[in-house]
Amino acid sequence: MIKNLLLIRFSALGDVALLAPIVRSLAVQYPSLQITVLSRENFKDIFANFPENVHFFGAELKGKHRGIKGLIRLFREIEYSRFDAVGDMHNVLRSRFLLFLFRLKGIQTACLHKGRISRSLLLHCHLKPIQTMQNRHLQTLIRLGLVVDLPTTSPHENIQKEGIGIAPFAAFPTKTYPIEKMEKVVEKLCNHTKIYLFGGGKNEKEVLESWEKKYPNVVSCAGKYSLGEELEMMRHLQAMITMDSSNMHLASLVGTRVISVWGATHPYAGFLGWGQRLEDCVQVVLPCRPCSIFGSKKCKLGTLACLKNISEDEIINRVLSHE
Repeated sequence: MIKNLLLIRFSALGDVALLAPIVRSLAVQYPSLQITVLSRENFKDIFANFPENVHFFGAELKGKHRGIKGLIRLFREIEYSRFDAVGDMHNVLRSRFLLFLFRLKGIQTACLHKGRISRSLLLHCHLKPIQTMQNRHLQTLIRLGLVVDLPTTSPHENIQKEGIGIAPFAAFPTKTYPIEKMEKVVEKLCNHTKIYLFGGGKNEKEVLESWEKKYPNVVSCAGKYSLGEELEMMRHLQAMITMDSSNMHLASLVGTRVISVWGATHPYAGFLGWGQRLEDCVQVVLPCRPCSIFGSKKCKLGTLACLKNISEDEIINRVLSHE
């Protein structure tokens, strides 16, 4: 029987958020199991207010835990000998190296299967849903002998919800709705309700603050709050408009309805927000999409038609619809 479990997932923010509901369910269903999540220090707030048997260890991958020597140091710092099972929920060079060290010590391990073949088929006109990332996490735990029942939807607390959040940016241009079109969405929606804008980088902050000054009922949250505080704000929103981005997963984690805008990527790839509906995914059907699993590739046609062909009114109508 496993008593102390280590789960490794370093990045990205949205993927760590996808893992969080599984950690919570695991902790509730196995109350005697001590669970430690190993991730980047700045993701700690995702696991705040979890059951008492969930612990967090923050890695400094750009600092003292950088490189092979840094990972060996991390291996020692987390007191590797106290764990009797390790789940690599990331399957990248860093996590695989740590898993190798645990195996050398005779500790039971399991590694996430990414499903590269099914992802490749999805990009070559085999447009059918593939296994979700949540299911891949669950399968990894099964290989450790841990069966977890994950609720199909996130918990909705009995709290008052008001206002709409908008997170208009994503990591790549092929996942980002044209900013001038999103501004029109803000302009129209601010006449119906209060709008809260979310973003991270310096350029994003400048854009969002300009909208705050330009339109009534619009508040920019960029750079003002911690991750934990932003999660609490999202919890109280009626809905969030996001791209295929980390904010989609953060809002999903706290039980908020998300209207997600999809460009080069596709919800069939298994990265739709936890508990979200396909009906709330705004996308157009084109023979060239999806062209990327993560959105990191450039548009082959150079048109970004997958995003530009989505009308502002379609997003607005989807938000205002409560069906």
